[in-house]
Amino acid sequence: MAISEKSRDSGGQRPESGAQALKRRRSELAAAARPGETWEQVALRIVEAKPQAPPAAAKPKRASAMPAWPETLRCVPNEILRCSLFNARNRNVRRIEDMPEHDLVVLFNGRITYSGPELRQQDETVWLQLVHLARLAGPGEPVEFVPKSFLESIGWPLNSQSYNNLRKCLKRFQKTSIAIHSDRLQAGISLNMLPKFEWQDANRAALRRYRVVLPPELVELFSGGGFSRIEWQQRLALPVGIATWLHGYYSTHRKPYPVKLQTLKDGCGVTFRDHSDLQETVARALLALVEVGFLESFEITDGIVHVMRRES
Repeated sequence: MAISEKSRDSGGQRPESGAQALKRRRSELAAAARPGETWEQVALRIVEAKPQAPPAAAKPKRASAMPAWPETLRCVPNEILRCSLFNARNRNVRRIEDMPEHDLVVLFNGRITYSGPELRQQDETVWLQLVHLARLAGPGEPVEFVPKSFLESIGWPLNSQSYNNLRKCLKRFQKTSIAIHSDRLQAGISLNMLPKFEWQDANRAALRRYRVVLPPELVELFSGGGFSRIEWQQRLALPVGIATWLHGYYSTHRKPYPVKLQTLKDGCGVTFRDHSDLQETVARALLALVEVGFLESFEITDGIVHVMRRES
C-alpha cells in the first residue's frame, strides 16, 4: 500500500513528490546493497557503519540542565522513543500492575531494563508534559502545576475520570525502575521516573497545585543532543496507540530507513494473531501520520515498511 500527497508546483521545476522521493530513497539503498542483502540488512549496515565511541577519557561532557525548547514542541531522549517502554496495547487489555525486571525491546545499540507497572501511550503523553514543565527547573528541583491546566495541555476532557486517571498515572511513575545502557551515553543510567508526587495536604484534601520532582539523572539523557523534538499538536491529533508510538519513533529519524513490520510490532509491544491484521493496522496508523502532516508518504512491501518524512 502506498499513500502520497502531490506537491504544489512552485513555478519553474516541479517539486519532487512524496512517491518520487520514496522511490529515490529506495534506489539509494539498492545501490548501496551487497549481493543477497535485504532492504533491512543494508539499512542496518549503514546505520551501524559509524565511528567507534571515543575512549572513556574522552567522554562527552554531561549536561547540567535540560535544553530549552518552545511551547509547540515536546522533547524526549531518543532511547525512550526507540523502545517498548510505553507500549501501544489496546486500553481494553488489562494492564499488568507489577512487572518484574526485564529487558525491553530496543531499536538502538544498547539495552534497557525495566520493572514496575506496565506503561502505555497514554502514560507517555503525561510524561512528555511533565518533562516539558521540568525543562525550566534545575535538575531535581520541584515543579508545580494546576491539574486543570495540565489536563488541557494534554487534550484530556475536564471531568472526574480524567483527574483520577492523571493521579493514577503519576503514581505509576513513582513505582518504576529503569536502567538505560546506550552506546551514545557510554554508561548506564538508572532512575525512578517520578521520585516525588504531592497532591494532598495533611488533611487529605486535594491541593490546588500538584507538586512533582523528576529524577535529576534525566538531564544526562539529554546530553550530546541525543533527543528528538515531538510536534505536540500533531501527537494530540493522532489516535492514541500505534500511531502515537510510530510518531515518536520516526521523530528520531530525519531520513528513516526501511524497517521490518515485525520489528515495529515488537517495538510497539503489541500482538496480532494474523499478519494481515498487523499490516492493515500499521497502514492505518501511517495514514494518520500523513493526515496530520508528519509523513509525506509510506509503503509496505513484502513485510518492509518504507516512509518518507515531510520536510518542515
